[in-house]
Amino acid sequence: MERMTVSLLIPVLNEREGLEKILPEIDPSWVDEIVFVDGKSTDGTVEILKQWGKGRILYQKKPGLSMAYWEAFPSIRSDVILTFSPDGNSLTAAIPALVEKMREGYDMVVASRYLPGAGSEDDGPITALGNWMFTQLINLLFGGRYTDTLVILRAYRRSLLEELALDATDPVFEPQLSIRCAVHRRRVSEIPAKEPRRLGGERKMRILYNGWAIVLLLWREWRRLKERGHGA
Repeated sequence: MERMTVSLLIPVLNEREGLEKILPEIDPSWVDEIVFVDGKSTDGTVEILKQWGKGRILYQKKPGLSMAYWEAFPSIRSDVILTFSPDGNSLTAAIPALVEKMREGYDMVVASRYLPGAGSEDDGPITALGNWMFTQLINLLFGGRYTDTLVILRAYRRSLLEELALDATDPVFEPQLSIRCAVHRRRVSEIPAKEPRRLGGERKMRILYNGWAIVLLLWREWRRLKERGHGA
């Protein structure tokens, strides 16, 4: 098994209700560090994190989930980044499972909601269709073999940020990462992980906006692939 360090990256924005449940379920020994990025919460989220007393808290300057990532990335020195949603959608038991799978030498491991044995309690008909459709398009256009390309819960090597020239912001960071791992033939795997219902907070995804943003991403990435050649 490969030796590596892991940072658990958790963006938060008014997640008090979810954090009160999930924080006791997280064993800090699963990873080498825990990084919270607070997007200016007003519900006591930061106070809950300080009371828990494990991990460090960064204070986000620009809004958006992906901006939380990009503001945190420069301070992370671990070999692997594991992103996790604090609203109850991400299964805490998947954290050690993702780390263990990454130690087998993968560049990215996705906690898929759609593998046998998994499933989503949070999907509605529209989001389920969108997740399926965009995953099929990414597989068809870019040679992926995914069952889930949009989920936040995943682990990947920090070096991919530079090696794949990632530059996406909301809401397309995860699909761009999935696309470029497929195009560059990176070693990718998936593990099944159920998606529970969210525990609190507001759904921050805007279905029409997110869907159109992913369509534009697919077009840009396809055009980039054709202009630069398949292995570029």
